[in-house]
Amino acid sequence: MAGETDLTRLLATMQPVLREGEYVFCSLPVGVGYDAALTPIGLFQEEEGLTLILPRSRADGAGLSYAAVFAMITLSVHSSLEAVGFLAAIATQLASHGISVNSVSAFYHDHLFVPAPQAEKALALLQTLIDQNSPP
Repeated sequence: MAGETDLTRLLATMQPVLREGEYVFCSLPVGVGYDAALTPIGLFQEEEGLTLILPRSRADGAGLSYAAVFAMITLSVHSSLEAVGFLAAIATQLASHGISVNSVSAFYHDHLFVPAPQAEKALALLQTLIDQNSPP
């Protein structure tokens, strides 16, 4: 099944869901492995090291350092990886209210990592985008 590409439809039907817990981004030096028991929800290899996205409790338990704590919001619409402007519209909306966003696009959904103290405000701003793009 192909994901949605129409920007207005994506914004109107994104259905944001705030996931439980707090999440962090950690980095391990190149060549250093990680304990599989950490079960990160995301990995990305960069030249400088391996980024792990994982629940804060797991990072704390492993003694991993991180710079900030995030809430995860999943956009439940099945967005296409080729959709144009979806994340740009979301980032613009959040940025205009002083909220940073780190987005991760997976096969079915986009996941937004926003500063944990601003999660509820981010949800309200996403709802505004939904309302603005929904048919009357």
